[in-house]
Order: sequence, then C-alpha cells, then structure tokens
Amino acid sequence: MNFNSNLPSFNSKEPQRAPIGIFDSGIGGLTVLRQLYQQLPQESIIYFGDTARLPYGIRSQSEILQFVREILDWMQLQGVKMVLMACNTSSALALEAVRAEFDFPILGLILPGAKAAVQVGKKIGVIATPATAKSNAYKRLILEITEDLEVWQVSCPEFVPLIEQNRIYDPYTTEVASSYLKPLIEKEIDTLIYGCTHYPHLSPVLRALLPENVQLIDPAVHLVATCSQKLDISNLKNNNYSALPTRFAVSGCSQAFARSALRWLGYTPMVETVSLQHYAVIQTIKD
Repeated sequence: MNFNSNLPSFNSKEPQRAPIGIFDSGIGGLTVLRQLYQQLPQESIIYFGDTARLPYGIRSQSEILQFVREILDWMQLQGVKMVLMACNTSSALALEAVRAEFDFPILGLILPGAKAAVQVGKKIGVIATPATAKSNAYKRLILEITEDLEVWQVSCPEFVPLIEQNRIYDPYTTEVASSYLKPLIEKEIDTLIYGCTHYPHLSPVLRALLPENVQLIDPAVHLVATCSQKLDISNLKNNNYSALPTRFAVSGCSQAFARSALRWLGYTPMVETVSLQHYAVIQTIKD
C-alpha cells in the first residue's frame, strides 16, 4: 500500500505546517510518539519503523549508519521539518555523523536522557541494547555532565524481541528481566534509565522487580521536551493549524506492525510499506 499520492504539499513559506519525522526499528518509538501526542498535540507526524531489519541493537555501527541514512533520505523526500531518532542505538552510533548531512534538525535520545538522570540520581543504572551498551554513550555523557556519579550499564539483548512478540507478561520475560536487573540492584542504584525506547513497554514488569526508591527515567519524555524547545527557537512550531492524521510506514510487514501497534495506540493504524532502497535510488538520481 502506498499513500504518497495523498500526501499534502507543504509550502516553503509555511514550514510550521510540515510534519515531524520519527523513526525506530519497530514499535519502540511509539513511546516517543505518545509523548508527542501529549506535549505537542498540534504537530503532524510521520512514523517510520524499520521492521524488516529489526532489531538494531545487535547491528554494527556501519550497518546502523547505512540504515539511518536511508531513512533520513526518505524522510527528506516527505518534507519533514525535524526528525527524532526514537532509537537509542541510532542515537548512540549515528547521530553525530548524519547531523551535518541533512538540512533539518535531527534530535537523539541519549543527551536528554542523561541530563534528566543526573538531576535525580547519584547511582545510575542503564539498561540498553548490546550496541548502545557497548558504545558507552550514556555513561560517557553522564560523567561529562557530572563526574561525581556512579554509572553501570547492562546489555539486554532479549528485551526487544520479547516486546515485539507481545510477550511482556510472559513468565519468561519476568525471568529474563530479573537476571538483567540483578547486578544493578546489587549495586543499590537509585535511578534507572530506559536505554531503549522499547523498554517503557516493560515498565509494569520492571517496576515490580525494582526497589521502590529507584526512579525510572524515560528519555522519550525529555527528548520531546527538547523538541518543543527547538521548534520554538527555530520558529517551526505549528501554532495555527490542526495536526494531520499520523502517517505510519514500515520497511517490513504493514499488517504485523498494525497488529502490534494496536495495544499501544488504542486503535489499528493504517500502515504503508516502503522500500528504502527504492527511495535511496530516487534521491541519488535527484541529486
């Protein structure tokens, strides 16, 4: 299914009306989308899930960089005014490299999440995908902001597949979560960062396993707050028009994504399938 012919054209004299782009490897980015709905309800949004290449957390940096460039090429053709990387792995491994390559602002999760964590905690745990954990992005930024802190990271390779399979309340998921959290609980952390946008979907499970005093940091909340500030500064905030219906696109099976998204959105979205390689070719010819 392809809705390109139905896309509105955004006049360059009214950049405020252009959509914000969000992308993730799957449904994890819906946690960022929900924050956009809450904090910036007047903004139009294009959501892209790279479901054909899920999960990102086990990929190499070169693979992630290639994927991100292809997604951003496609986003550029859709006329976005800003893109949010609703993916910690992409934020850790590709954000700095691609920012200079595109003419719209690109925001990531890690700096907003790190800033929020140092405001509330002294002993900070980070649960993340293998690639994000290996990058040390959260630990490095947290210690750059405030050196007088302790930071521990745990790689959680099984979380994303379990969430994508809607196995959140499966006893096995609780068993896996308990094993991941054990070393952090033993360190007596007071703050835990969701180092992947999928992980807030597990909040009931994680909250039940963690001591009550541990504060949970969802970087999505703080990313969207940063987005709002950036829109104001850039005079790009849509204050005068109603938001268009959110447009959903994936690189894999649209029906599978729609079924998974129902649980988190409360409705079954209309989803199109996009071939990123096709759009990359178009962009190359255009250039």
